[in-house]
Amino acid sequence: MLIITEGIEDYMLPCLNKKILGFECMGCGIQRSIALILNGQFIDAFYMYPAIYTLIGFFGFLIINSFKNFKNSNKIIFILAISNVIIIVGSYLIKLYLKQT
Repeated sequence: MLIITEGIEDYMLPCLNKKILGFECMGCGIQRSIALILNGQFIDAFYMYPAIYTLIGFFGFLIINSFKNFKNSNKIIFILAISNVIIIVGSYLIKLYLKQT
């Protein structure tokens, strides 16, 4: 697995928001977080992008739900989506606050 992820940093997309406007967006760190997961650095991946595991769960549930429909799938998808938004916005605001102090 290390062979696959060894040069992955060379192919990562730059954050246009950071490049043009000078500050990070709410998605900054997700690519590096996925690369850290592929390298087995799970805790570092969480610190890089705290919503990574809830996003994996969300998209995993969407994929499984497309093959096998669950009873309350709409409610589960809604709860997972809201929790992801809360984690993403919350971690972004914390990152901005810590950067200013």
